[in-house]
Amino acid sequence: MTKIVQIKQTRIQREKRLLIQKAALQVFSEFGLRGATLDKIAKACGLTKPNILYYYSSKDEIYAEVLQSLLEEWIRPLKDISENGDPLTEILKYVQKKLTMSKTKKQESKLFATEILHGAPLTQNILAGSLKETVDDKVKLLNKWISEEKIAPVDPYHLIFSIWSMTQHYADFDVQVYSLLNTKKRSRIFRDAEDFLLTFFTRCLKPD
Repeated sequence: MTKIVQIKQTRIQREKRLLIQKAALQVFSEFGLRGATLDKIAKACGLTKPNILYYYSSKDEIYAEVLQSLLEEWIRPLKDISENGDPLTEILKYVQKKLTMSKTKKQESKLFATEILHGAPLTQNILAGSLKETVDDKVKLLNKWISEEKIAPVDPYHLIFSIWSMTQHYADFDVQVYSLLNTKKRSRIFRDAEDFLLTFFTRCLKPD
């Protein structure tokens, strides 16, 4: 009987933490770390401040956990690039996934960009750890494909950086995009962006 209660409590705690993280993402995205408060987070998720402090010791702890979760999700599509697939297809699939994330996870992208612009004080260990390991691993794979003449010879690191910048731009600078294109039809913007990016990277990477 005790064991069942313990499992239920663990599930409830996990659900509460996810609820707090979701609300915190909205608050941090709107107000930044400095402007965000535990009171605002509590209001956003429908809990009291003491409830928040039961699960987290501070605003900084919530912020760090939200960022870590975002970074893990951000890395996942890069990890999915498979050595067993067609090289160009695998890279283009990655471009599509990154663009989709910019479309569906605008708040997350902006929050992560803000953290990086401030020197990544709370995610430096992750950047130097799991992200670097994943990037280095994929750079080795890209170099292998280049040596086998399956893709054009390009700098693998700068290829990855280019994919990041050219896809995340549509989330981080969405206001600029909408203003310059004089439209707020997101579906059309992302459809046109996908057509352009897939054509661009195909021409860039297709071997002679």
